[in-house]
Amino acid sequence: MSEGGAMRDQWYPVGMTKQLTAQGRDTLLMGEPIRVALAGGAPSVTDGTGRALPVIDRFGHVWTSLGQPEKDLFTIPEVDQPGRRLVDVGVCRVCCSPLRAVENFLDIAHFPFVHTDILGSEPHTEVARYEVEIRDDVDEVWATKVKFFQPQAAKSAEGGITTDYMYRVCAPTCSVLYKTCPPKPGEWDVIALFVQPLTETLCDVWPYMALYDDDAEMTDLIHFQQMIFVQDRSVLENQLPALLPLDPGREIPTRADMTSIAYRRWLKRHGFTYGAQLVAA
Repeated sequence: MSEGGAMRDQWYPVGMTKQLTAQGRDTLLMGEPIRVALAGGAPSVTDGTGRALPVIDRFGHVWTSLGQPEKDLFTIPEVDQPGRRLVDVGVCRVCCSPLRAVENFLDIAHFPFVHTDILGSEPHTEVARYEVEIRDDVDEVWATKVKFFQPQAAKSAEGGITTDYMYRVCAPTCSVLYKTCPPKPGEWDVIALFVQPLTETLCDVWPYMALYDDDAEMTDLIHFQQMIFVQDRSVLENQLPALLPLDPGREIPTRADMTSIAYRRWLKRHGFTYGAQLVAA
């Protein structure tokens, strides 16, 4: 296990902006107690000693860091496009490594078996060839040209379609998914996963969406995404080892695993090891 290292200088979600109160609430970030509150009309985060931590209010969430981030929080340009519905899904607590939560989000092959008859179904289990790269200019992991058959790709979808995907890892515990938008062909629905590392084996997951969907009730959009993640949680909480292995000897370079392999290599390159297992047990 690590004590944080380079990950202390990253930005993390610690609450939804619209839920902030002057009284505040206590939570954890990488094992350290913090308090998230509304102070003078603006978000405020303090550590266990009362020290003010840096704050960013973006994507409907409050972000902070225990260290000194060298760069601004990543952007999601689609969020600013007119006509999109911005959905704060809420929070789901998961007894797993925060890095495993992200890796699971990147895994396409589990759709038919975990999200049966929604995001996937048998016999449509093959993951077609796609492309993965670590983009050095933006220092992010990207998977493109991903295609997968889905019985119900979104709340707005009617009938099964072959869905186009792009995955983007923009921070060690944050990933953004771009997928076919059923009501508006040619555009992408955006689903992001913001993970707060409470400890190395416990995290709060804050899904966030920017969708083109004028018909579904907001409650239905939220419940649909929550249902998907609850299905994932049952898998995540039973994975072994609990920490995400970064040892190259543990990697199996199958087609379906290429995004996971790139993610692990990227984590190791930067020393993002909080929640990781560096040496094979």
